[in-house]
Amino acid sequence: MISKLLIANRGEIACRIIRTAREMGIATVAVYSNADARALHVRQADEAVHIGPSPAAESYLVGEKIIVAAKETGAEAIHPGYGFLSENADFAQAVMDAGLIWVGAPPAAIRAMGLKDAAKKLMREAGVPVTPGYDGEDQSAERLKQEADAIGYPVLIKAVAGGGGKGMRKVEDAEDFLSALESCRREAKASFGNDDVILEKWITSPRHIEVQVFGDSHGNVVHLFERDCSLQRRHQKVIEEAPAPGMDEATREAICAAAVRAAKAVDYEGAGTIEFIADASEGLHADRIFFMEMNTRLQVEHPVTEEITNVDLVEWQLRVASGEPLPKRQDELSINGHAIEARLYAEDPAKGFLPSTGRLDHFDLGHEGRIETGVEEGDEISPNYDPMIAKLVARGEDREAARELLLEMIQSAWVFPVKSNAVFLASCLADKAFIAADLDTGLIERRGETLTDIEIPKEALGAGALAYLEPHLATKMLAPLTDAYGQVGWAPVGRDRFNSMFGFRLNGPANRKVRFSVDGRAEAVDLEQTGIHKPSERNWRKKGVWVQKGESLSHYFAAEPRVEGGHASAADGAIIAPMPGKVIAVDVAEGDSVTAGQRLLVLEAMKMEHALTAPFDGTVTELNASEGGQVQVETVLAVVEPNNED
Repeated sequence: MISKLLIANRGEIACRIIRTAREMGIATVAVYSNADARALHVRQADEAVHIGPSPAAESYLVGEKIIVAAKETGAEAIHPGYGFLSENADFAQAVMDAGLIWVGAPPAAIRAMGLKDAAKKLMREAGVPVTPGYDGEDQSAERLKQEADAIGYPVLIKAVAGGGGKGMRKVEDAEDFLSALESCRREAKASFGNDDVILEKWITSPRHIEVQVFGDSHGNVVHLFERDCSLQRRHQKVIEEAPAPGMDEATREAICAAAVRAAKAVDYEGAGTIEFIADASEGLHADRIFFMEMNTRLQVEHPVTEEITNVDLVEWQLRVASGEPLPKRQDELSINGHAIEARLYAEDPAKGFLPSTGRLDHFDLGHEGRIETGVEEGDEISPNYDPMIAKLVARGEDREAARELLLEMIQSAWVFPVKSNAVFLASCLADKAFIAADLDTGLIERRGETLTDIEIPKEALGAGALAYLEPHLATKMLAPLTDAYGQVGWAPVGRDRFNSMFGFRLNGPANRKVRFSVDGRAEAVDLEQTGIHKPSERNWRKKGVWVQKGESLSHYFAAEPRVEGGHASAADGAIIAPMPGKVIAVDVAEGDSVTAGQRLLVLEAMKMEHALTAPFDGTVTELNASEGGQVQVETVLAVVEPNNED
């Protein structure tokens, strides 16, 4: 068995691997960049080695530095986690050539499954059904357009080396194909160093079903059943569950058997996932489920499989890498209950899911269910890496029990002042279609703003302020507000206790209204419409309140309320950076004429591209951005002056 392990990753997956390694008596070595010098995975590991500047390209993606760190610390093996170098066959081979143990798939298997076009051809030969499309060698724009026209729209463009939603574009109409192809190729080149693509027919009512497989060096391959990852936004998974709702035993047997054939076709070892796309327009049926790709690594969503099978997949990885056979045979594996996982991101759903960075002054995810995180209260959220800050996992005897527990976990999450997608996740879990398991990958897109309209009412802001500032009065006052709207009163409070941004007062009961001021502006609200609820005992300890919007969702409003300041004060036509990030494309120059909606430049942060467009027809009179430059939030990047209407 391995005695010392280096983890070539960061964040929650590094912490996850450290936990299992410690339970197995294996010493751990962390690696870290400048931005992660005080990160949780560094604090938890037995040793830590600095490997370079904050950008991943100069630290976590430099395989030579990681191998040197392993050698210098006496580590016997390297676990890549997921992302970064986990599916880099050259790095895997370099690890092995250095005399170290690679805790992952064989390099040959990574290469075989790493390119989607080659993988699809291999799967056809292995008798695994594949999605109709084009995966030829001719990569000219003209040929790809011709093939897309022949397949019929909508069509999906996918980078052959892609993953995690990167390098994917759905094209609805022929006239949009070439621009989508250009965007897809640019993103694929930047993310994977390869801009080749394949085309696939867009599946009606698509569900994303994947099967966890595991192989060892003794020729054994098993599956650990399926997961449903259909709830996605921009091809990024949001909520995953196991087993897949609506999966009958015959279909399960067929899809899992196909996944095992796929793994055996490449002599697979270690943890892997065979991903399928299902046409669920008439339910799940084996003849309507097609191979998409194989991920030759551990998946982000692996905890839901662990929860229903009572298996530690990281332990299996370490045992298999040490030369041991699989701990269990296929007939020893079974499904027990249901598990659902939600990905908690540092982002602002109310502002187009823009990344949110800064210090986690408050970070409390409670103690129920299973929580995987790589941060603690007081840590900094950096713009250099993926915005996922935690995974919340709930298991129940059935799907509804798991859903209810996960919803409670999310509603109790306290993340401040960094924005999070917690309420968006709760909205998804409370959606009628999700409750009914009427799922497909377009559900979130169809729901649109109904899942992101999460602005907290001002009256709730006031109640939160009351709970924070005067808890001894709040208990007496919230009950009348909720139950009888009786007489209430509260004296003015000094502005300094609200970071000099907020003032508040309550008076009543005239016409059952409360009068208060926010940032100097007087407001009057009808208490019958406030939806203010007395908090539970658990949340009361956090000094906050529940707020009901409509009939579907309770919002938890935390203590220490703060009204955000306005955006950078610039004249109309100023193009302002909505987030800190890197300028990856500049499409215009000073003096250029532009039309409303035309793309001017593109920012990238936390693996997310954000295009900035012209607000109206006009001329670019100022340009303060250049490709490759780093910008801060609210920087004026360009100015567009409107055309003279005269």
